[in-house]
Amino acid sequence: MPTRVSQRPTQRQIAAQVGVSVTTVSRILNPEETHPERWASPETVEAIRKAASDLGYRRNALAVSLRTSRSQTVGVLLPMIGDYVLATIFAGIDEVARENGVMAITASTLDEPALRAERTFKMLDHLVDGMIFADAHLDEHFLDGIEAQRVPFTLVHRRHSRHISVTADDRAAGRMAAEHLISLGRTRLAMVTGRRYMSTGTDRVEGFVSAALEAGLPEPTIYDNGFTVRAGRDAAVAMLARPPYPDGLFAFHDLAILGAASVFRHHGLRVPDDIATVGFYDSPMAWASDMTSIGVNLQDMGRRSLELLLDRLSGKPIESEVFPVTLTVRHSTDPSRPVGSPMEAPIARAL
Repeated sequence: MPTRVSQRPTQRQIAAQVGVSVTTVSRILNPEETHPERWASPETVEAIRKAASDLGYRRNALAVSLRTSRSQTVGVLLPMIGDYVLATIFAGIDEVARENGVMAITASTLDEPALRAERTFKMLDHLVDGMIFADAHLDEHFLDGIEAQRVPFTLVHRRHSRHISVTADDRAAGRMAAEHLISLGRTRLAMVTGRRYMSTGTDRVEGFVSAALEAGLPEPTIYDNGFTVRAGRDAAVAMLARPPYPDGLFAFHDLAILGAASVFRHHGLRVPDDIATVGFYDSPMAWASDMTSIGVNLQDMGRRSLELLLDRLSGKPIESEVFPVTLTVRHSTDPSRPVGSPMEAPIARAL
């Protein structure tokens, strides 16, 4: 095989071009040096910087990381890449990374434990300073093992009882959805949720069911199909196959409500007259379809997950944080609101 020859400019080349020592070049180009005139005349400082620019010099990040034990990179593991929710969370993480001169590297685990372990260890092999996990499972001990290896990390979106996390108030969200549907006179409640290893689904179910039981209603029917359009469609088909069908539906994700609503329309059922629906995340899909939805500031959740990780890397104590949720009522639970009326979409920062 041919030998690979690196063409990367070096400090030695700069030193030779300017006619100074490598030590002087290193001191001048040190990004933490605020007074380079200590080491050379202003003319020499300018000549070194111009030579570095002309040659296309950049620091060897690997060499710096080996010297300082910090790579200025963090790994972020998401269960999937294309989802609006996770993309918005990552936008917040990346925003803080840019503000702090850090590179956030992301990968998808597809919520598969084996792939999560593989991607985690590959990131650690590349000397990331810490990790952010958006795919925590309630029923596994993987994170305990990572902590035992003294790897700094935080969780976002999903919680785990033994680790620091930034999450929405998912129990309050479930309760809020049930109380809103009950206030409309709905008595047959149902919910489409995610898999039970997700704290998001487990906590929202807990809040939803407890509010219904406290109101003296039968226990809601739970469909743990997932959070996609397909999951909502499958759940709706199952609902209509076993009458009486629910008159109030809450879903783990706005996407699932869209899927369910398509089945309801196909069978001649009206939203909200026959079935009132509440989604979660208050996404652009909710705004565009006049869907009542519960929202949380996803981008700020992402920001806080990295801010807490950076605090941990600096040796500061950190605690889990829970973000408040809000209900925005639209046509899917309010028949007096005309379809297509002005949307109440929050102003979001660009992703």
